[in-house]
Amino acid sequence: MKERTTRTISRRWPLISGVTAVALAVALGLLISLREKNLPFGFDTEWMDEVVEHRNPLWEAPALVMNFLGGGWFAVFVIPLVVIALLLAFRRYAATLYFAVAVLLSVGVVQLLKQTLGRPRPLEILVTSDTGSFPSGHVANAATLAVVLGLIVRRGWVWAAGIAYTILMMLSRTYLGAHWVSDTVGGALVGAGVAVIVWAPLALRLERER
Repeated sequence: MKERTTRTISRRWPLISGVTAVALAVALGLLISLREKNLPFGFDTEWMDEVVEHRNPLWEAPALVMNFLGGGWFAVFVIPLVVIALLLAFRRYAATLYFAVAVLLSVGVVQLLKQTLGRPRPLEILVTSDTGSFPSGHVANAATLAVVLGLIVRRGWVWAAGIAYTILMMLSRTYLGAHWVSDTVGGALVGAGVAVIVWAPLALRLERER
C-alpha cells in the first residue's frame, strides 16, 4: 500500500507543481490588479531606475537581439517550426505533440492574462509592444521552450542553456523598459508551469519514445 501511494504521488507531483506555478502567476497578477492604477511594486521601480541610469549602446544591442529572438514572427513561426521539424526528423512524435501543445497553451494563458489584467507598460520602454504588460510573453516563451526541451532531451547542458536563455530574456525585457520585474517573474511562472502541466500526462509516453 505504501509503495502504491508513493508511485501515485510521484506521478502527480509534476501536475501539482505545474498548476502551482501557474496559480502563483495568476495570484501575482491579481495582486497587481488590486493596486491603484496597477502601480508597480517598490522593487519594480527601483530596478527600472537602475536600468535607466545605466543604459548605454553596449547593453542595448544584445537586449534588442533578445527582443527579436523572443517575439514577433521569428518566435511565433521560425523557432517552433524549426523545433518541430527537428523532432519529426528524429521520429519523436510524442515530443512534437508535447512541444506544440505546450507552446500554444502558454501563449493562450499569457494573452488571457494580458487582456484580463491590462497592466500598463513602463513609460521608459524602448521598443514597440502590444498592450498588456503582465505577464511577459517573451519570458513565458523562453521558459516554455527551456522546460520542454529540457524534459525532451534530458541533458544537463540543455537545462543550463535554457535557464540562461530565460534569465537573459528577463533581463533584456526590463532593460528595454518593456516590462517590470514582476511581469518577467509572472511570465517565467506561466511558461514553466504550463510546460510541466502538459508534460505530466505525456511523461510515460515520452519516456518510452526516448
